[in-house]
Amino acid sequence: MESLVNFARAPAVAILHPPLTWASKKKVNGLRAKLGDDNDPLLLTAINSASLRFQETNRPEPLFVDPYAGCFVSPNVKMDMRQCSHHYCLATKFIDDKLLRTVNHIDGVNQVVLLTDGMDTRPYRLSWPPSTVIFDLSPERVFRSAAEKLAVQKIVIGTSNCADIVWFPPCCCLSWKSSVQQEHHNFSRVGAKIPRNCIFLHVPMEPSGIQQSLRAKGFNGNRPSIWVIQGLPVMTLASFEEVLFSVSNMATNGSFFLGELPAWLAETEIGIKSSTGQWMEKLFMSNGFRVDIIGYDDIARNLGKQLAQGDYKNILFVAEQLQFSDDQMETWRREFQRVEEQGDEEGFEEL
Repeated sequence: MESLVNFARAPAVAILHPPLTWASKKKVNGLRAKLGDDNDPLLLTAINSASLRFQETNRPEPLFVDPYAGCFVSPNVKMDMRQCSHHYCLATKFIDDKLLRTVNHIDGVNQVVLLTDGMDTRPYRLSWPPSTVIFDLSPERVFRSAAEKLAVQKIVIGTSNCADIVWFPPCCCLSWKSSVQQEHHNFSRVGAKIPRNCIFLHVPMEPSGIQQSLRAKGFNGNRPSIWVIQGLPVMTLASFEEVLFSVSNMATNGSFFLGELPAWLAETEIGIKSSTGQWMEKLFMSNGFRVDIIGYDDIARNLGKQLAQGDYKNILFVAEQLQFSDDQMETWRREFQRVEEQGDEEGFEEL
């Protein structure tokens, strides 16, 4: 995962402004200073994405509402008044809908893994069904900076089997927050909170590999899951292949992996002659996934929106796992061994 940490080029998220040259950095200097970091490209990119969500939220007919994105941006952020929908916001809407449809309508899918930039607010703003376990794998320093903006106080209510993590964000200016009691309905006006009976776990991407980190947090490779990548810093094709390999090993048969990838990944293979679709199919199928590329213009048309003009160099995809996870294979191996040993014992008794 070292190559993921040493971020050096544009990640798989939309950029509000052109690439961060010296001049463009100067424009967002105010945003950067608010979080106390003067030169962190991971932080800057996460803030740019939050700015897009903030602007979308304040449109007359928004694709989605992110009430917490404003905690990360400057109060005088320049609003884009055009009526067209940005590619990133269309992708965010698509991912939101796919996540909720999957966890609400497919039995057993209660593990959600978000591979993010550290400022993803989905754990707080989406209506997760009870017993959902949400893992956020993102850069530690960005996540901690975001948590500081979201919360001055954290309260855990209930037992370890039934707990709510409630955040009181200072940007909400809740003067009455100190009087909140430990009944869930009393938190209805509080800012960022995890839905009741759900669990939210942050997994820093720096210390070790994805598989080891997620298993240490309690991820169960014998249970279905849905994985999303949007914003996770990816520097090389090899680093994404490592991510895809990890997801393939941990996701059970029938699990989903979706999100956005930077299009330059397809351009890194020297001498590649296939189309982007063929490249994606080959890459994902080699890891056991059937993949479909989703057109941003199709999403805009289905939602009755006009797609913003301009070159957006990301690929939106949905993939389904066709193989069995490592944990599933190990479980079946043990069961087969048990049945085989039991059969040997019964045969010995008959003799």
